[in-house]
Order: sequence, then C-alpha cells, then structure tokens
Amino acid sequence: METLVLSQAYEPVARVPWQRAMMLIWQGKVEVVEEYEDRFVRSVTLELKMPSVIRFMSFFRQRHRGIKFSRDNVYVRDGCKCQYCGKKVSRPEATYDHVTPRAQGGKTTWDNVVIACVPCNQKKGNRTPAQAGMLLRTTPMKPKRLPESLHFTFTYEKGMPISWRKFLRDVAYWHTELEE
Repeated sequence: METLVLSQAYEPVARVPWQRAMMLIWQGKVEVVEEYEDRFVRSVTLELKMPSVIRFMSFFRQRHRGIKFSRDNVYVRDGCKCQYCGKKVSRPEATYDHVTPRAQGGKTTWDNVVIACVPCNQKKGNRTPAQAGMLLRTTPMKPKRLPESLHFTFTYEKGMPISWRKFLRDVAYWHTELEE
C-alpha cells in the first residue's frame, strides 16, 4: 500500500510505502491529509488509520540533478509544437518521434527524439525525415535549462486510491523518465 506525498503547496512530489509515510508522521515532518477508510496500522496498544495522502509542513528544496530526459521535458524543449509542421500540439495529442527510427539504429536520446503531431508522425512512419521528404524545424539537443515556472506531476490512474484523484494531474505519461 502506498501513500501520496504532497509538497507544502499541495503539489504531488512522490509515492512512498505506507511505512515510510508513518515514519515521516512520527518525525513531525508531515501532516495527514487523507486516510484509508478500511486500512489500519496496529500495534499492541494502538490502532491508526493508514495514511493515504500526506503533506510536508515546511518548504523543502529538491536536489538539482540536471534536466531529466522525459516526454514532458522534450515537449517543453520543443515549445509544445510539432517539429515537422510547426503546429502547436496539446499534450494529449502530442507524440514523441525518433528522428532516426529505432529500427534503423536510432537511440532514445535528447538529440534523436522530438515532439510530433499524429499526422506528421504517421506520415514519417519508420523512416528518417529525409526518407519521408520532411524537414525538421529545429535540431534536437539536450537543453541547458527549461522554464522554471512549469511544474509537472503524475496522473491519476485506474487502481490508485480515489483520495489521490484531486491531487493528481494528467501528465504521468509525459513526466516519466525515458531510457537514455
């Protein structure tokens, strides 16, 4: 059983085992926001409802580990636009495309993955842009920085506790780190 962890500003930051959540509660670092109605933590003398959602009570800084290679960060790097036709693409409509297809030895790296709209991705297919008669608008590369005002979180998925729904947004697919 997992517990959703929120920042002081109620933004999702992690999912942790319930045991870790209990330790954070006992240390006084978090407060319980939601509990599981049907799950309990029991000792010889005590019975508590298991925490479903907890929130840090003070601000914390996340360690800077460089820019994570994720669909979301590729989407931001590419300015939310298809790199073939230049059309603005919403996250749900965006696909990510290997410039040199994996079938032709292309890797899943910053310099080989771009955002594409569905029609352009289908037109390009399993070919390079040159083979498909298409041009890339920009050369893909690892960004030195991304806009800091953007906060991305994971989504509510089937099977997660209902109590998490109001805290999660629908960009999990985009926020997951890609293999490099």
